[in-house]
Order: sequence, then C-alpha cells, then structure tokens
Amino acid sequence: MGVQTDNVVSEMEFALVVADAEPIKVGAHLRYDAHDPFAVCVSFDAGASDRIEWTFARDLLDQGLWQATGEGDVKIWPRGGAVFLALCSPSGRAVLETHRPAVADFIERTQRLVPAGKESEFIDLDRELNALLS
Repeated sequence: MGVQTDNVVSEMEFALVVADAEPIKVGAHLRYDAHDPFAVCVSFDAGASDRIEWTFARDLLDQGLWQATGEGDVKIWPRGGAVFLALCSPSGRAVLETHRPAVADFIERTQRLVPAGKESEFIDLDRELNALLS
C-alpha cells in the first residue's frame, strides 16, 4: 500500500543564461503543495546557504511547456528540449534554462495529486479565512 502525500517535490538543475559567457549551473528545488493548489514554488541555490524563492501559477508552468506564456515578472517558453524561465524583480532579471522533460514530469505528478481544473476543490475556505482574519 502506497503512502499518499500532499506534496510533489523535484530537484532540478537550471542554467543561468549569461550574455557573452557560458551558462552558470544553478540547483533548484520545485515544490507543489495540494493545500495551495494553484501555485508552484521554485527555490534556487544562490550560494552558501542562501536561496531565492519564486512562487507562481502552476498553469503558467504547464502552459510554458507548449508555448510562450506569462506577463510581467514571470515568463516561460519552450525551445526544443528546453524550457526557459525569465524572472524579473526590483533587484534584477534572470533567464534560466532547464530540461523540458523534467518540468513535464513535475507537472504530470502535480496533476495526479490535484487534477487541472479541480484546484478549487482542494482549498479549505475556513482555514484561508481564518488566516486572513487573524
């Protein structure tokens, strides 16, 4: 009998795309929590014990496997066997590349946990309201 979990976690390697230089390898940790069913979190190694964390829509990551998508701070697009992720914040911009099959596997695992279009069925409205009002 398997153990049911509310999370999907995947370790991946990204390459930070740098103009006129070789890409820089960056470790990343992707997380999906069924208690926050619309979002994925990507945490990048930033040296020593520092991490840079981004949270955005799971749908955005899924759509980015097939076509260019996103506006504003997060943009994702496929090219060949890769997926590119452009991140923009007040402290700077970064373009990262990773293997498309790894991202597709991560998305597939999240959708086995919470099927696309069924996310609202996994939200505990009472808990969310308590968190907002406390």
